[in-house]
Amino acid sequence: MSLFGAISVSASGMDAQRSRAELITENLANADTTRTPEGGPYRRKDAVFTASPVSYSFADELSAASSESQGVAVSDVITDDRDPERRYMPGHPDADAQGYVAFPRINPAEEMVDLMSASRGYEANVAAIAAVKDMISKSIDLFR
Repeated sequence: MSLFGAISVSASGMDAQRSRAELITENLANADTTRTPEGGPYRRKDAVFTASPVSYSFADELSAASSESQGVAVSDVITDDRDPERRYMPGHPDADAQGYVAFPRINPAEEMVDLMSASRGYEANVAAIAAVKDMISKSIDLFR
């Protein structure tokens, strides 16, 4: 794999972690949402990653003999299908006949840990790109 291929792989990782972070922040923002357009409370969402071929130059796209680098991509967004958490709140506008309100099954502490993990994954890919950039720079300096 060339140095530009390494940049493409890291860029795909950055894109996947960005998508994951967006879903996590959506989950946190809707942790107390009891009514959605689909009906019922908000459902927690999570990203599923998969290996994805990454090309790193136009010439490689045209070449049938090029080896494919493996990056990462979000293959699916799964929605939590567990029953919602029920809390007794008889005065709430979304309370049922027994006075219970359905809330999303979202643990803010768990979501924050997931967000930190996504952030660290993103930072690791940034560091990898910076290392490749330094290698390219040093290679150019050698030719001077």
